[in-house]
Amino acid sequence: MMYKKSIVRAAAVQIAPVLESKSGTLAKVADAIVKASANDADIIVFPETLVPNYPYFSFIKPAVNIKKDHLKLYDEAVVVPSEDTDFIGSLAKKNNIVVVLGVNERDGGTLYNTQLVFDTTGELVLKRRKITPTYHERMIWGQGDGSGLKAVHTSIGKIGALACWEHYNPLARFALMNDHEEIHCSQFPGSMVGQIFADQMEVTMRHHALESGCFVINSTGYLYPEQVQEITGDPSMQKILEKGCFTAIISPEGVIISDVLTDGEGIVYADMDMSLITKRKRMMDSVGHYSRPELLSLKIDKNPKNLMHESKSLFNEKDHEQHTNTREQSYVTE
Repeated sequence: MMYKKSIVRAAAVQIAPVLESKSGTLAKVADAIVKASANDADIIVFPETLVPNYPYFSFIKPAVNIKKDHLKLYDEAVVVPSEDTDFIGSLAKKNNIVVVLGVNERDGGTLYNTQLVFDTTGELVLKRRKITPTYHERMIWGQGDGSGLKAVHTSIGKIGALACWEHYNPLARFALMNDHEEIHCSQFPGSMVGQIFADQMEVTMRHHALESGCFVINSTGYLYPEQVQEITGDPSMQKILEKGCFTAIISPEGVIISDVLTDGEGIVYADMDMSLITKRKRMMDSVGHYSRPELLSLKIDKNPKNLMHESKSLFNEKDHEQHTNTREQSYVTE
């Protein structure tokens, strides 16, 4: 297989949002894009729903107490398309870099956990929504559909993306594998649950790299202690918003090829040798020579889900006129 670039330089970002501020967080996103470009990165991946911030409040507060936080999230959410997406697209184009960004998307009266992929041309080539928000997230976001379960062509290769525990849905991962994703972009919130979250993340993403035979760029969010205190004043709840970060880049052989960030903000880089994809798939191609489609296959609906469907009349205007005239003639005969 011929790859668009033999070596792709990747950047995975671990970053803290500016809580409840879309403009503040977008400014930090812009700075990271410029910095990664200056370090010759071809692609940069940001955490899950970074803009304006992941709804940490929903994990530690009772549903009856989240009204104020939830409404603020509505106010600061991103509309797609909008000036906000135009801004990110222009940065991608200006810095010649593929940008993968997680946002809280507002569509009418509903918020969605949305992943956006901008090509180096600035074009938005993928907008997908998390198909099943996890546990507490179901109070915050609506459900996505299957239209985004696909890998998309970019100037550096074929890219797929999933958010957080979507990686525990093997059929969602298989949909991207079957699309022959070359670079998988995974996004997690970070600063949650403790070290076990980071440990599980590492196992999950290294396994996907092996099974899919692709590179994985994994990005997690981060909260400073003062931000945790801002979210909750309860010390027992503050302990829940600690650790749980694992930002790294993984090869198709399941090997971590970058530095690993588990604390603080930063960007890790790796040069991804795309020939390693063929090296891995020569031995195990889960959607090719190692598959058994006559025994095991995936049924998927990739059609966008619409709430309204216009039905066409059984009669066109000419038929309707003829039908009316026929009825009138029958009355005259009678």
